[in-house]
Amino acid sequence: MIISLTGFMGCGKSSVGRRLSELLCCPFIDLDEEIEAREGRRIAEIFEQDGEVEFRKIEKATLEHIIESDGRKLVLALGGGAIMTQGSAEIVHDRTTCIYLRAYADTLMEHLSDETSGRPLLNTDDLRGRIMTLMELRSETYESTAHHIIDTDGKDIDTIAREIIQSIL
Repeated sequence: MIISLTGFMGCGKSSVGRRLSELLCCPFIDLDEEIEAREGRRIAEIFEQDGEVEFRKIEKATLEHIIESDGRKLVLALGGGAIMTQGSAEIVHDRTTCIYLRAYADTLMEHLSDETSGRPLLNTDDLRGRIMTLMELRSETYESTAHHIIDTDGKDIDTIAREIIQSIL
């Protein structure tokens, strides 16, 4: 079984995923880290050199590779926009147990305000506006792709990971 974590940038997918994998005694894969390792360059460089469309193709191919080649139990943290690519949401919904880590704008602003440099889609002077725009575009897909929704506001990583375990058992 693959447990995938989706949600907006800064909602805690990687941190919660690492903790969840510890609790479940299984491997953890961060899709963005896997892309960087396979491509030999950072996500920001891929965006800058090749553009978002090419990045999304690479992201989808890496996602497919992970899901098709790894039959063991694992936790997979998806990129914030990974399921927005045509076909990726179906793959995630059909081949994984998808958990949407839902956080609201104030929480995301708090988490992302010092981390925008490595996030090409947040390279703007109006961080709140950009978060709101992207959330509006993505929320419906996050909700329809997920098997479970976990609200993360005001919760620590361990609490969220344990809620996920309770929701999938």
